[in-house]
Amino acid sequence: MDISSIVQTIAVYAIPLIFAITIHETAHGYVAKLCGDQTAYMLGRLTLNPIKHIDPVGTILVPGALLIGSALTGMSGIVFGWAKPVPINFRNLRNPKTDMIWVAAAGPGANLIQAILWAIVLKFLISMGIYEDFFIKMCVAGVSCNIVLMALNLIPIPPLDGGRIVTGLLPPGMASVCTDSDRNIVYFHAPLYENGAGHRSVVHLV
Repeated sequence: MDISSIVQTIAVYAIPLIFAITIHETAHGYVAKLCGDQTAYMLGRLTLNPIKHIDPVGTILVPGALLIGSALTGMSGIVFGWAKPVPINFRNLRNPKTDMIWVAAAGPGANLIQAILWAIVLKFLISMGIYEDFFIKMCVAGVSCNIVLMALNLIPIPPLDGGRIVTGLLPPGMASVCTDSDRNIVYFHAPLYENGAGHRSVVHLV
């Protein structure tokens, strides 16, 4: 992968990926606030400002260095990074067991909505006869990023969002086994993955 390919890929994926991560993270904190936990709100994380969710090292430095390394070596490689975690305090939720289901589902749900919206925009552009390569690719990237992010997060294995949902649905005895190690505060953390063939993004609970 050369420099021009990297620049083109970043340009196409930057906006969809930033929206996917930012809205995913904000959704977790917003639903937690509705359920009684003000932690993310008090820390200023209920915002669509991506700067609040970007980790300087994990979102910029590490992926950037790996992309440059891929270009210099001529290999596709794998790009890895992460976003800033969103804290949720179990004890502040009105109904911790059931509310955590909604908090965990909020992120993937937000990604599903975004995927649908990107698909609508794509269909609109095509229906209007607009086939500008950049915008078409951006819409496709928006759909794929959000679908992959949603699907991976719904895998029912802790600490992924799907694992949280399953934990909330389990009987109290079984659920306690899954939550003992979490104590009272969990963090919604957004790592990002991509490779030379296609781009991937996943958010999980840590």
